[in-house]
Amino acid sequence: MNKVELPSSDEIRKLYQTGEEPVVAVFEQLVAVIRQLEQRVQSLEDQLAKKSHNSHKPPSSDGYGQGRKRSLRKPSERKVGGQPGHDGHTLQVVATPDECQLHQVTHCAHCQCSLDAVCPTAYERRQVFDLPLVRLTVTEHCAEIKACPTCGLSTKAAFPAGVTQAAQYGPHLQAQMVYFHQYHHLPLERTSEILHDLYGQPVSAATILAASTRVAHAVEPVVQAIRDTLIETATPVHLDETGTRVARQLQWIHVASTPHLTYLSVSPHRGRKAHADIGILPYRTAAVVHDDYATYFTYAHLRHATCNVHHLRDLCFITERYQQTWASELATLLLDIKQTVATTQQAGCSRLTTTQLTTFVQRYQALLEQGEVENPTAAAPPSTRGKPKQSPPQNLLTRLRKYQSAILAFMTDFTIPFDNNLAERDLRMVKLKQKVAGCFRTPVGAMLFCLVRSYLATVRKHHRSVLHALAAAFSGSPFFPPSLAE
Repeated sequence: MNKVELPSSDEIRKLYQTGEEPVVAVFEQLVAVIRQLEQRVQSLEDQLAKKSHNSHKPPSSDGYGQGRKRSLRKPSERKVGGQPGHDGHTLQVVATPDECQLHQVTHCAHCQCSLDAVCPTAYERRQVFDLPLVRLTVTEHCAEIKACPTCGLSTKAAFPAGVTQAAQYGPHLQAQMVYFHQYHHLPLERTSEILHDLYGQPVSAATILAASTRVAHAVEPVVQAIRDTLIETATPVHLDETGTRVARQLQWIHVASTPHLTYLSVSPHRGRKAHADIGILPYRTAAVVHDDYATYFTYAHLRHATCNVHHLRDLCFITERYQQTWASELATLLLDIKQTVATTQQAGCSRLTTTQLTTFVQRYQALLEQGEVENPTAAAPPSTRGKPKQSPPQNLLTRLRKYQSAILAFMTDFTIPFDNNLAERDLRMVKLKQKVAGCFRTPVGAMLFCLVRSYLATVRKHHRSVLHALAAAFSGSPFFPPSLAE
């Protein structure tokens, strides 16, 4: 804003002597400036007050020394730790160990009498689970070459598929290269160091990159099939995007996922241009779950559902910063609806009763009306163009009113979840990759990452071994989810 020149004491006295009207005009000007400053201070304080529990900022942005983080989750009556009936993973003694070591008693621990000739009366067993010493094995493939006695020409036996070089790494070691580098996001040098420490074999960074490229091309048909399935499936598809640096430019990694499938794609665009290039959203006809990003709602032919965890954070912010009760009551209402839906599902029902639906909608609209009374729409200042700037409570109320059907979609359709956490979990590893590597140096590297990550995330959703799935891809038989193989 422009700097305001304040009048000096002499100028104020001179102005006072000129009469009432000039003094009133100056006061009105100063009042307008004060209001602008108040709004600016409020905006800056709001920015400082935003943390991970009341906004869309990640927990890593909270910084140190911020005190105990307040979770949106409510405490339950269950005790801390494993719950009755859960699948435990306690180490258990096996009936047939790989090796048995007998520890003999030679002398009595009390009188030192020799016990060499005494038969044992019992045995106490203890088992140690450990890794054997691992070393690389080298398999030599010898292809016979024979001369035909009839025509005199030579014929050579075929090598196994994938054996193309005089010396090369096999599918299992290449799978571990990609596993450490792409799945656990270790830098190339650290991946090389780990492989050297484990197997005594130095592996260059170029070899690791080449392995990542090979597996990306090997799983490309699987990822393409995932994309095609996400277009056709009746299961709600979760959508989200996050920014990242690719070759020093801001680009966007988009995700489309279901509980069993994950598809990642990188694009220099965020909105409709990216959606058209990816080719999922424009061609779907079933429900999609996403945040309040306005571009999603331009696809009017779709059934939309929004992430209510985002709304709970926004309502928490309004409650903390503006002390408005409608926000906390609306957050409680959303959680009440969520609990009612869960209870109804557990009872074996597929929908809420008409009375329940009507009551919840009426409570929702009544709270919005209460909020609108407390936050009337700001009038546009004179001689200004465009919409007047609204306060955070007003902006939130506008969204809650405009997208009511999408916000309450989980209430009317039990196949739609309460939140968009599924897509956010699939994108979380992208942010971890960004923290480790800082950026993608080339667009090709970003594309390969999306291909490999789409495949591996889908493998994990089917509770399969990532290492085995990578080795299968290197062997020419990548894992196809059952829904894709049909």
